[in-house]
Amino acid sequence: MDSVESMAYLRKEEETVEIDHPLSKVWVGIQQVLASLDWTTEQINETEHRVKAKTKAGPMSWSSILQINVTPVNEKTTRVLVKSETPVTMIVGMIDFAQGKRRIGQFFAELAKQLAS
Repeated sequence: MDSVESMAYLRKEEETVEIDHPLSKVWVGIQQVLASLDWTTEQINETEHRVKAKTKAGPMSWSSILQINVTPVNEKTTRVLVKSETPVTMIVGMIDFAQGKRRIGQFFAELAKQLAS
């Protein structure tokens, strides 16, 4: 019989948003978001403005890994790309309800709050 891990796959989600704030403000805001949501920063590249973060697991889902890439569009606009990978087993796959997509939405909602303050 296969173990649960061997029956899992990665569900991937992705979203890109352009934000009307300079890169420096967005970069600081992203770090505040991760702390506010109590998500773990696994890797951070200050030079390339990239973060790998791990979300908390839910009662019926695994944690997600988020890859966050930040690039300037111009002096006043910043592009934020967030990719999510969430392990899903065949058992919870039917009740997962796209946790990665929900977590990306949660990230951007919290970022909007941070940038507004």
